[in-house]
Amino acid sequence: MTTREIVPRGYLKNANGHLVPEDTIDAYDIARDELVRELSEKARTMREALSEFKYAAMDDIDAFVDLSAERYDVALGGQKGNLSLMSFDGSLMIKVQVQDRLVFDERIHAAKEIIDECIRRWAADAGAEIKALVQHAFQTDREGKLNISRILALTRIDIKDERWEQGMKAIKDSLSTASTARYIRFYERDARGEYTRLDLDIATV
Repeated sequence: MTTREIVPRGYLKNANGHLVPEDTIDAYDIARDELVRELSEKARTMREALSEFKYAAMDDIDAFVDLSAERYDVALGGQKGNLSLMSFDGSLMIKVQVQDRLVFDERIHAAKEIIDECIRRWAADAGAEIKALVQHAFQTDREGKLNISRILALTRIDIKDERWEQGMKAIKDSLSTASTARYIRFYERDARGEYTRLDLDIATV
């Protein structure tokens, strides 16, 4: 939660952090400030309500899954996996999905060095396509992060070379799960019989 700084009565703080007397500020600027603050406060309230709904819905679904398991004398421990719940008439559906956030550890640098070694050793025999593919795979984004899917795509290339295969093993060994996130999504069936997501993103409604 963002802590709001208390500004003395009769003043507004400008973008540089300076206190400015309100009677020196244009009425238009004051009206805009009030509008932005009012709507932002409402948005913050809605976000908190949506967060509370999300976790309450997850708890209700977990309780329902446990109840279902009890009917068959099965004990479900830990986090629930992917599942779908549907209304009796099939018009509504809820999906809960578990997604792992994968990261590479320091062994990815060893994998890159092995792959580069293979490229150098193959020299002229290595096509320009494979060189470009390797270079593209290890490009980082603006935050300096590697693209996991592009690097894993290298492991699907069928190259019969012992050193290359060691590099592919190093890629796989360097991959680990940093965290796991759970998502809940709501769907309703349209006139065509297809399920469309009930979007809770304010930018898309």
